[in-house]
Amino acid sequence: MRLSRLYCESDLCAEALLTLGEDHAHYLGKVLRVKPGQMLALFNGRDGEFSGEIISIGKRDLQVKLGSACNRQPEQLLPVHIGLGLSRGERMDYAIQKATELGVTHITPLFTEFSEVRLDSDRADKRTSHWQKVAISASEQCGRCTVPEIVNPIPLNEWISQVPRGQGFTLDHTGTAGFIGDRPPVVFLLIGPEGGTSDDEKQLANRAGFTMVRLGPRVLRTETAPVVALTALQLRWGDF
Repeated sequence: MRLSRLYCESDLCAEALLTLGEDHAHYLGKVLRVKPGQMLALFNGRDGEFSGEIISIGKRDLQVKLGSACNRQPEQLLPVHIGLGLSRGERMDYAIQKATELGVTHITPLFTEFSEVRLDSDRADKRTSHWQKVAISASEQCGRCTVPEIVNPIPLNEWISQVPRGQGFTLDHTGTAGFIGDRPPVVFLLIGPEGGTSDDEKQLANRAGFTMVRLGPRVLRTETAPVVALTALQLRWGDF
């Protein structure tokens, strides 16, 4: 039987007795139908991964007795911050899920000229919370011990202004071929929404020192672009 991996926010240490909340109790007890005595793995993004034995499962919580650390080695991730143009529903979820599997460290959803998605403050908070859950679930599945941070959406020009010169790349089919040069300490990657980035946005990025990168001769969909770009980055400077 496959060992379940769960993210939790509690501090983790050997022999600790943890009480996890209703969401975990429902998922393990009702969805996976695990029983007391079964083993699982827990991680919190800080302390590595620990084995744990389920002591009890109730409707509102469950108790887990931690064992030893089973993954103490820190992840040697290539720091990649993606500025991702807002896209609709499943496309955004897919992009965040696959970017997490491929080792992204931060994602900032962006309001852009061609974005069809418009969010007020309340909806933005709810969507960000949803996207963070998508990233958590992807980290649980793929074996990561960290979870990328998904921040509230901001305008594209505001995100660009935060990028150190020489560390930004814009995906565009008119750019140079591939990622070239020395590895920057952090990679900032601008990916547009369904309609791409406008000429004004490209010029803004160019003035800020972004390098335009072309990933092959074909135009990629907004949810495909992070997968291809992160694969290329991991092959060039990362852990592939």
